[in-house]
This record gives sequence, structure tokens and C-alpha cells, in this order.
Amino acid sequence: MTASLTLDGFRADLAELLYQRPDDIDLEEHPLSAGLDSLRITTLLERWRETGVDVTFLELAECTSFAQWWQLLSARRELAP
Repeated sequence: MTASLTLDGFRADLAELLYQRPDDIDLEEHPLSAGLDSLRITTLLERWRETGVDVTFLELAECTSFAQWWQLLSARRELAP
């Protein structure tokens, strides 16, 4: 397992797939409006699962902002062994 997921790592992962700088990520933006598609979301899911965070595509799809994604991932991260 790789290092645990941090907010900085979360922002960096999003920025990489959105071709932005991590500081330019607006956490209140809707993931689809920001330019993510299902393939990129799946890529992020796989990356985050490697850090021990158990989350599903459907759970992310129900969220309306990157901030909600982070809340979900943070909660799951705390439950990870």
C-alpha cells in the first residue's frame, strides 16, 4: 500500500487529470463541470484505492463538488486499517 491520501495529494491528483495546478482546483466545482469524465474518475478511484481508501464510483457520482469528494474520502481514509 502507498502513502495515505492527503488533501494536497487529492488536489494534485485532480490537477494532473484536469491539466491545472493544484492551487487552481476549485473544491466547490462540480467534477463533471470541471472536465472529468468517467474514465478519469475511474483512474482517480484506482489511485485512491491504492492508498487504502475504499470508495465506489457511484458514491463519487452522488457528490456535487470536489469538496464533497474530499469529505467522503477523508471519512473512508480514517476507517482504513
